Amino acid sequence: MSLLVRLFKALNANQHPGQIALSFVLGMILGLTPLFFAHNLFTLMLVLLLRINLSALIVATLFFSGLSYLLDPLFHQAGLWILQMESLQPLLTEWYNQAFWRWINFNNTLVMGSVLVAYGLSVPAFVIFWVLVKSYRQRFLKWVNQFKIIQILKGAKEAEWLSGIVK
Repeated sequence: MSLLVRLFKALNANQHPGQIALSFVLGMILGLTPLFFAHNLFTLMLVLLLRINLSALIVATLFFSGLSYLLDPLFHQAGLWILQMESLQPLLTEWYNQAFWRWINFNNTLVMGSVLVAYGLSVPAFVIFWVLVKSYRQRFLKWVNQFKIIQILKGAKEAEWLSGIVK
């Protein structure tokens, strides 16, 4: 529950919508792809290097992890399609003969399909999440702030903050 509270605080804060959208996208990638494979090292490196919201990342990872079980047949078919392409057979055979590429497990249909789908959807998902965060702030946040109870709670927080300074 505290994770959702921190997520709503981030949505309501002055954090740039792009940072929150990127958090959702990286969480989507982590959630849609099998977790303990080498491709997630790249995603985790991005998580550590970029300034993102960890609450949004965790919520998105949990949500898309559940969704990935429903999409596994689609990922399998996409991976099978790529791995069976005649034009890619020489390249894939060469990669399979090198230890590094075998370590990445590119020859697993589920891994190949989920990685291609997740990274392929990352740019459109970023735009969608960015628009959703902006529209949330423009429409929903204004609507919620109109309630008297929210105004009273905000006043109580400011009074609590002032009382901490006065002491």
